[in-house]
Amino acid sequence: MAEGSIAGALRALTTGKGAVLGGVAAFAVVSLLNIGADRGGNGSALISAGPAMAQAPAGNSALIPMTDRSGAFTPAQVQALHGIIKDYLVANPEIIVEVSKELERKQAAEQAVKQERFMSENKAQIFRAAGDFVLGNAKGDVTVIEFFDYNCGWCKRAVDDLNKLTKADPKVRVVMKEYPIFGGPDSVLAAKAASASIKQNKYWEFHTALMREKQVTAANLFTVAQRVGLDVARLKTDMADPKIDKMIEENIKIGQELGIEGTPGFLLDNKVNVGYVNADGMQKMLVEIRKNGCKIC
Repeated sequence: MAEGSIAGALRALTTGKGAVLGGVAAFAVVSLLNIGADRGGNGSALISAGPAMAQAPAGNSALIPMTDRSGAFTPAQVQALHGIIKDYLVANPEIIVEVSKELERKQAAEQAVKQERFMSENKAQIFRAAGDFVLGNAKGDVTVIEFFDYNCGWCKRAVDDLNKLTKADPKVRVVMKEYPIFGGPDSVLAAKAASASIKQNKYWEFHTALMREKQVTAANLFTVAQRVGLDVARLKTDMADPKIDKMIEENIKIGQELGIEGTPGFLLDNKVNVGYVNADGMQKMLVEIRKNGCKIC
């Protein structure tokens, strides 16, 4: 089929349902071009270039006049193509799954390249930002970064995993990224309070205590702070530091650039892992990173 004809067919077949339908249609058109050879059908392509007639498959018996010299399909031809492609996909529904999987694989590969490029270009801001708390070995050879929200259930589970990881691996460096995107204003307030607690050297105790709460709110935040030994009056003063607001805004911007749409999200070297990863899973990834050498770390 002439290039102009293919382009016209794809434009006609792409609807408001999105690019996936266009991709399926494109695959179906190509399949139809080769169905005779691939399946030993009528021995000829179902659609051919130039002004000709194409035989519809079984169940769609009308002959389809193909494009004229202008290379454009008429509305009747487009409707006939719809029928052919529908019949073919109904007979071969596995094609849709195959196309969907390939699309996901391609998108994931493209996203991974973009993520690694972004991390490389913003390495200092991501891996060594001044406002982030560091757990484990501050001079560790590999960095694990967690993006979290104090009202995220899976983030609450991750506390024990990070403790386990740092005890089992004395060389790992863990960076905590306040990422209050889940619990609204209460989560933002908790992130600000936790960041301010660094000045009193109580961050990890406070962080852990907040994660033990079923829900963190403005009503219980400072009660928890007092329970872990924080000077609440000083904490509230330190929370007003504009540097904390800026740090949280930067974390959110970075997370969005990396495609972290939920919490928790983990970075291990140049890899972005969206969702919960337990200590054993992280240890296995660290073994591979050290084996192959850090790309960013």
